[in-house]
Amino acid sequence: MKAFRSEFAPIRERRVHVRVWGKDHAPTLFFFHGWGDTGASFQFVVDALERDWRVVAPDWRGFGESQWNDGVYYFQDYIADLDALLERYSPQTPARIVGHSMGGIVASLYAGIRPERVSHFANLEGFVFWTSTPEESPERFEAWLRQISTQGTAFHRYARREEFAENLTRKNPRLTPDRAAFLSQHSLRVDEKGGFSFAADPRHRWITPLLHPLEEAKACWRRITAQTLWISASDSPVSKLFTARPEEFRERIACFSDVRQVPIEDSGHNIHHDQPERLARLFEEFFTFSEE
Repeated sequence: MKAFRSEFAPIRERRVHVRVWGKDHAPTLFFFHGWGDTGASFQFVVDALERDWRVVAPDWRGFGESQWNDGVYYFQDYIADLDALLERYSPQTPARIVGHSMGGIVASLYAGIRPERVSHFANLEGFVFWTSTPEESPERFEAWLRQISTQGTAFHRYARREEFAENLTRKNPRLTPDRAAFLSQHSLRVDEKGGFSFAADPRHRWITPLLHPLEEAKACWRRITAQTLWISASDSPVSKLFTARPEEFRERIACFSDVRQVPIEDSGHNIHHDQPERLARLFEEFFTFSEE
């Protein structure tokens, strides 16, 4: 495996863990992970890249080795953190971004909020921006208050790292035992009882009282000027959702002015786990073209 170095960057009053592969003078790619993941899981894609790149992959606040919040997590914080990370690692050059799932949603909104800061954007199934209506506000606020008062949420515990790896391969037969073992090393933390639990703040599971109307996301997407890869997986619940709702898919894709759709066969939602070599070839083609 290609070696990476760990850095801890002061990002908006949080200590954010960042993995960096490659040399600082190489062209930079930013990889942003999804919910329930860490930057380390892009290792398999990085290993398959043939060109020299500097790959920057942070753990979002409250995930992996990054510092937890003192309270609730708001989605808008991720957008501001992304902006601060680009300012630190690519202050002068528009960024080439890869975002998976939640990371793709965050990056797609940011690319429309600050279009001048993103030149190329590869979106790995970051398509389902949840939608909410004003009528939901009372219930959301009630659930939010209940969570604050009870503090009642936790991730599943494992006695051994191997249990987590075995669970990954059982749920995803495409994942090799070696890759599952790697993920178990970087996705878990030792808890206070000497066992293992997911390396994330359990408060990520809390609902927030803020609404997320789809029209707000569309307004951001329409402002994107970056060339965009819209990458979907054949065996993903996200893709199957849009197959069942083709009109919703057309409405979303129509918001992007310069987009290329790329389906990936024999893959679930975690394409960077299932088909990293295929992704690496796509990225080399897409991002290298911008250099020429």
